[in-house]
Formats: sequence, structure tokens, C-alpha cells
Amino acid sequence: MKNKWNSAISAISALIVVSVCSSSSLRAQAKLEAIPVRGHIFLIGGAGSNITVSAGPDGVFLVDSGTTQNADRVLAAIKALQERQQMALPAAPRAGAETATATNLEPFYRTLTPPKPIRYIANTSALPDHTGGNSKLALAGKTFTGGNVTGEIGGEGEKAAVLAHESVLARLGDAKMPSSGLPTDTYFGSRLKLAYFFNGEGVELQRVAAAVTDGDSIVHFRGSDVVATGELFDFTRFPLIDVAKGGSIQGLLGGLNRLVEMAVPEFRSEGGTFFIPAHGRVGDIADMTYYRDMVTIVRDRIQDLMKKGRTLDQIKAAKPTEDWDGRLGQDKSWTPDMFVEAIYKGLSNKK
Repeated sequence: MKNKWNSAISAISALIVVSVCSSSSLRAQAKLEAIPVRGHIFLIGGAGSNITVSAGPDGVFLVDSGTTQNADRVLAAIKALQERQQMALPAAPRAGAETATATNLEPFYRTLTPPKPIRYIANTSALPDHTGGNSKLALAGKTFTGGNVTGEIGGEGEKAAVLAHESVLARLGDAKMPSSGLPTDTYFGSRLKLAYFFNGEGVELQRVAAAVTDGDSIVHFRGSDVVATGELFDFTRFPLIDVAKGGSIQGLLGGLNRLVEMAVPEFRSEGGTFFIPAHGRVGDIADMTYYRDMVTIVRDRIQDLMKKGRTLDQIKAAKPTEDWDGRLGQDKSWTPDMFVEAIYKGLSNKK
């Protein structure tokens, strides 16, 4: 009888394993879709980190590239998006506070020309789920060149340009990323602006110093008023702080405060400036303020316990993140204790 029960349990376990593996396989094979955000700005989720897409007559501008294994699915989603744009009708002008805004999510013009290639990829950090698709997506694109440099510069014009802070280039080089995926245009100051409008608007990379890492950027689409935040903002977990790679709680809060200051609400703290996070849905100023306040409260609690002489273990036991653990503390790769420890280390080394 015991052997029969053991056989039954083994069979059930095998079915569960097969079911889990099959579900994972189906998720990996499922098509990705570019979800409209505003005008010609779209969001591709499920490819690693969120990918922000500006698609229009000038081509495609991507913010981050997802993981390596999802690159083909991202390319397919971009192609499907461009095919939809070929058939899209012009939308109504953007509405005011008292009027309906549902049509604002549709493309704001008809793309009459054939789809243009990927022109730019901006990396908000060097993290693998933000940069893994760089090589394949860049090689599928074609950047702008002209005059006597067309087709030269080592063939760089035959792929999309990759934009990032110079620290990202150094870290990806250390990680042995293929040269085809390395940043081609880097900056070391406070910002990098495209020299011309892209798809009808200015695009700007802004550095956020010593936040998640030492090479973080946010990307502001100035006409659409949409900001891709990278790992500074994440609807699915507490913000990542990689102390070993130059991240710090004070730099993170500085970045979140800047995002709050950039935001303009459409009506009573709703709508207006949109923020595309590293993972999860699109947010507005209300969401960003809530997230900033949460980080500030957790930082202040830990700081107060440190002033009282509590050790790191005692601070973890006090659960300074408990109010938000149910919503943001479920990610096993970045637990509340890991978040607390990163803040503790940053405050300990703040001098």
C-alpha cells in the first residue's frame, strides 16, 4: 500500500513539474505586444525590463532592450506595431482636464511612409535585463549617417546607435558584451540631448548620479511628456540599490525627487506626465509621489534606528518596510531585507 501511495505521489509530482515547465515554455513563446501610452510612445512589457518605444516617420527609438533571449520577440512586437501604424487613423487633439482622453492613447498621425528601422537604443543602466537585447536589436537597425561618413566608422552606420552614460560602457565592457551591443554614444555630464527632433519631439537622457548604480539615466520624451525611469521606479518591488556598483539611497531619493519635480498633473494629481517604470504599469505624479514618500519613510526609519545604536540584524527584525511588504516585497531576487541592508550600508558610508 505504501508503495502505491509513493507511486501516486511521484506521478502527481511529475505532472506538476511538467505543468510548470510547460507554463514557463508557453510564457517564453508568447507574443509580446506594444501597448499605447501616448501618441507615438508605446510600452513593451514581458521582455525583461519594460521597453519604451517611440515609433514614427523617423524610425524607432528604444529605451532599454530587455533580455538576450527575448530579442526576437521584441523585434516581432516592433514589426507588428509598425504594421498597425500603417493603418492607424489620426487621433483627436489632446484633451483638457474636463474632456475625455481615451483617444489620446492612439497614434496621433498616420504613418504614410514605409516603416523605418530602429535608429537608437538608450540604456538606462548596465543591468542584464535592460541591455541583454542590445546586440540583436542594434544589428537589426540602422542609424543616421551622412556626407563623407556614410557606411564608414567601422560600419557603425549599419546598426542602431546605442546611447548611455559612460559608466554603462565601462561595465558592459567588463561583462564582455559583444562590441555590437556596446554603447556607441556616451556622455559624462548631466545630460545628453539628441541634436534634432525625433518623431516630432525632443529626446533627452538625464543622468541620475549614484542611485541604483553609478550609470543611471532617465529618458524624457519632451513633447509627449513621457519619462522612462529605468530602475529608479518599479511598480513590482522596492527600488534596487546596487551598493557595489555605486548605488546609494541618497542618490536614489535625489532621482525620485527630480522625477516628482518634473511631473505636471493633467487634473488634480492625475494624468499629465507619464512615467514608464522598470517593471509594471505606467504611472503618473500620484504614483511617483507615493513611491518617493515610501522610500523616504523607510530611509528615515532606518536612520532613526541607527542613531539609537541598533545593529543591522536588529533593524531587519524591526521590519521598517512592513507597511509595503505585501505589495512590493514579494520578489525573491530583491527582498525587503536586501533593500534594508542596502540603505543601511549607504547611510553607514555616507561620509
